[in-house]
Amino acid sequence: MSIKTIAFVMALMIMTGCSKVSQQASLSKIGTTSDASSSFAYGSDVSWVTQMTASGYAFYNNSGVAQSLYTILAGKGINAIRLRVWVNPSGGWCNTTDVVNKALAAKAAGMNILIDFHYSDTWADAGDQTKPAAWANLTFDQLMTEVYNYTEGVLDTLKNNGITPTWVQVGNETNNGMLWPTGEASDSMKNYAWLVNCGYNATKAVFPNCKVIVHLANGYDTSDFEWLFDGLKANGASWDIIGMSLYPTAGNYTTLDAECLSNMQTMISRYGKQVMICEVGFAENDPADAEAFLKDIISKAQSAGALGVFYWEPEAYNSWQGYGLGAFGANGEPTAAMNAF
Repeated sequence: MSIKTIAFVMALMIMTGCSKVSQQASLSKIGTTSDASSSFAYGSDVSWVTQMTASGYAFYNNSGVAQSLYTILAGKGINAIRLRVWVNPSGGWCNTTDVVNKALAAKAAGMNILIDFHYSDTWADAGDQTKPAAWANLTFDQLMTEVYNYTEGVLDTLKNNGITPTWVQVGNETNNGMLWPTGEASDSMKNYAWLVNCGYNATKAVFPNCKVIVHLANGYDTSDFEWLFDGLKANGASWDIIGMSLYPTAGNYTTLDAECLSNMQTMISRYGKQVMICEVGFAENDPADAEAFLKDIISKAQSAGALGVFYWEPEAYNSWQGYGLGAFGANGEPTAAMNAF
């Protein structure tokens, strides 16, 4: 990090807790034409792909021919890839080096890229937001500095490898904030909002035109979304896109899809922000209903003006790590679910 950047970060912390955007970021909002709104993202999160490949898994198209996962997905209409980032994960999977390798493959396949910062060494979701071990004892000011520096460092590494993400997600399923307990929204919405701004500002410093996402689980739950985003707005947070997850079943997907559509419309009108469905999943062993669900939610997302829909880890098969919501069958080929894209 340059001396200029360090001075910038410290000034923000002293004055506003990272609540101001840089001049560069502010200017990027004016007259931007090459942004995430130019096309609908038919997306897949494939963060497990390198680990699966290293474990002996292969992927096949529907003719039974072994191919790169990215080639297979492109053949199904996928044009965007989402990749999670962990700080210091056990085994190294989803660390910066692993993410760069996957992002290079996605770029070579002509995909847009979404980088998903968990700000943890492991899974972060609505029920778990554990600080990285190396950050566990930091003060709030130190934690803000670390979030900024870490975000900027990962994105600088991507940039130095010729990768320009279209979107960056600051936190994963942050229904009650992130980096608990310091950034737990129900305890201190201000702390959470300022941490969001540190990630936002770091992103804009490296990629001014990149759209920043704040992502929540349960995309059907409008009241939860209003509570969180009202709190962020009241505390000066900056974001570009409201992200959602949706994991229905055959018995409730029509209801949840309708509620998610209503929530998307509410978020757009209430906050004047764009929306995206960053994660969906459905039972692998029910591909017919999975396809119907995906067609329905994609149609509703498009009607609401959403930016895209991402399937979460479709390539998982044979109960990889106990996950049963993939969209590839036991033969390593895409199921009918992927026809929805």
